[in-house]
Amino acid sequence: MEPVTGYAQLGTQRIAYQVFGDGPIDLVITTGFWGSFDVEWDNPAIRLFYERLSSFSRVIRFDRRGTGGSDPLPLDALPPWEAFAEEIEAVMDAAGSERAALMAIADVGPVGLLFAATRAHRTRAVVLFNTTARFIVADDYPIGLAQAEYEAMGQTIGDEWGTSSEAVARYFYPSQASDPRFLQWLTRLQRAITSPTAVFQYAMAAAEADARPLLSSVHVPVLVLHRVDSGFTPLAHGRYVADHIDGARLVELPGGDDYPYFEHPESTLSALEEFLTGTKRQPATDRILASVLFTDIVDSTRRAEEVGDLQWKALLDRRDELSSQVVTSYGGRVVQSAGDGLFAIFDGPGRAIKAAHELRAQLEHVGLPTRAGIHTGEVDVSGDEVQGIAVHLGALVMAEAGSDEILVSSTVRDLVAGSGLGFADRGKYSFEGIEGEWNLFASVPDTYASLTESEREILGLIAEGLSDREIGDRMSVSPTLAKIHIIAILTKLGLRDRVHAVIYTYQHGLVGLPPNPSAGAIGK
Repeated sequence: MEPVTGYAQLGTQRIAYQVFGDGPIDLVITTGFWGSFDVEWDNPAIRLFYERLSSFSRVIRFDRRGTGGSDPLPLDALPPWEAFAEEIEAVMDAAGSERAALMAIADVGPVGLLFAATRAHRTRAVVLFNTTARFIVADDYPIGLAQAEYEAMGQTIGDEWGTSSEAVARYFYPSQASDPRFLQWLTRLQRAITSPTAVFQYAMAAAEADARPLLSSVHVPVLVLHRVDSGFTPLAHGRYVADHIDGARLVELPGGDDYPYFEHPESTLSALEEFLTGTKRQPATDRILASVLFTDIVDSTRRAEEVGDLQWKALLDRRDELSSQVVTSYGGRVVQSAGDGLFAIFDGPGRAIKAAHELRAQLEHVGLPTRAGIHTGEVDVSGDEVQGIAVHLGALVMAEAGSDEILVSSTVRDLVAGSGLGFADRGKYSFEGIEGEWNLFASVPDTYASLTESEREILGLIAEGLSDREIGDRMSVSPTLAKIHIIAILTKLGLRDRVHAVIYTYQHGLVGLPPNPSAGAIGK
């Protein structure tokens, strides 16, 4: 699913917007001045969120004027916050939407409320996510931020905007604040949104908004979604809005992120789907985001013939016992264990990868070499059955794995970026019945990920049985320097000697890995 991009006209200015999905309900989403949809779409977690959203709605999102792909605004003459409602209407007109539900996230809660109160004929419903009717404290609004505190926060964000993301993550994405790769992406997003001077001015403009007088005039269905641990807009803000709009429904969500993409996204998506469609998915059939793990026993037919039926059954029973223990310990569930194969699901890719490594080691110990494949995507859960394209793709990924190898899709690799998990590029693959090409990556131990490119190449030469002199010739260094490199590698990996280095490479499926993680050719 790729969004269609267009431009709406508002006076002499143009507003960039995107449309995707073919659900029966138009849903306009605005994140205020925190928007640059092209860069956001590059983040796999955000993309997965919107793909799920588009399964039950036609999504319309846009970059407000002064941000992303839209025309700039004069910083010395910013329009009043109320004018933002005109942008929403202009985008709806351009997208051919007569009436839509509106989802206002973070700083644009007051604008969403204004639109609903003044343009009820165009508003099907309103969803307010972690926002407020007013940010600043007042005599009759003690839950707001002090003006000085708000300005200090805005100044901190403006000072590091586009060069560092620590303050922004701390305020708005606490669940991701310790992830270096996320911070790198967020810094790039900031530069795509607007300039440091502009972001401070936009923040100060948002502080002027006060939609409390409008709450009694909102007569469309309203869903208030609010994080229980939000630091910037505490839960009291969401409760205030819900208490002052007739018929509004409040759903308290776990976590502290001000945006819905990274922390418990399924809680938000389930609440949205039920509210917008009027239908709650039956417990017997749920569509969830999950990480699927497939494993099978390498060369199982030959192994079964070698040990005989009785011993083979005992080995499979032991495999089932170990699999259940390991998968459960990482918060997963074994869906199916039949013959030489295993299928399990997890709520996060990191857990699936760690479970796969531990399970491989445990099964190797009892004489059962395995291979594994992992993918993350939407799956349909019906009772004990788990189905969907993501399941099919997970099985196809495993089918490409070699003995003792754990392969993951590019989706998995991107979702755990910054976690310390290591990967080596296995190249691009095409699968029958699956659109496009897929990059596959071999998951490697954390210790392997710490090796330099040259050290990885030397480890591979050790596995080939080359001597110090032969390795030196291959690497264009002296035998003495080659030996020094080998000692450094053994020390990093905690290995005693060359023999254990060879065992290590085979046990962890490293034989044949390209030394450069970005290497790899087109596969099947």
